[in-house]
Amino acid sequence: MAALVTVAGSRRAAEESSATARESNPADAAATAHLAFVALGANLAEPLAQIRAAGKALVDLPESRLLRVSSLYRTAPVGIRGQADFINAVAALETRLEPQPLLDALFAVERRFGRRREYHHAPRTLDLDLLLYDDWQVDSRRLSIPHPRMHLRAFVIAPLLEIAPLARIPGRGLAAAWLPAVSMQRIERLPE
Repeated sequence: MAALVTVAGSRRAAEESSATARESNPADAAATAHLAFVALGANLAEPLAQIRAAGKALVDLPESRLLRVSSLYRTAPVGIRGQADFINAVAALETRLEPQPLLDALFAVERRFGRRREYHHAPRTLDLDLLLYDDWQVDSRRLSIPHPRMHLRAFVIAPLLEIAPLARIPGRGLAAAWLPAVSMQRIERLPE
């Protein structure tokens, strides 16, 4: 865990010291490594196996390196009824991809796992959500960073804090400060 925090701190310092160089040469910006956190979730087609395999699939993301994957958690669906429990985890990535291409790469992994977007909150073989990307805030038609409801979901906060206990949610503060807000949601850390 400490290594992850050190990597994030070193990256932030490096980005700040090279900001002027990136402004003068936009090509340099693409070469910068970024710290991203991705939520993994599934409740169809053997979700335990799906999430384990998805964690391994993240190793193959272009221009990215998987740093860590949390334990697996069993959670009740939030805001939906009549669906099976979800298996969830959070992964930390170092990536040179900008947020939009990273999102596209995550969607490609979802499709390989049979993800279909039939309707909002549909059961899923795999759901990959880009939660955080450095300390960026993005609000576009296709992408919101930080993920807009991550601070209200135990299935995000618990595994995120497991692998990055000092994680901050831009605009919302420390992720740990949101634990009371999700304390009534059912979540169970699964044995290794």
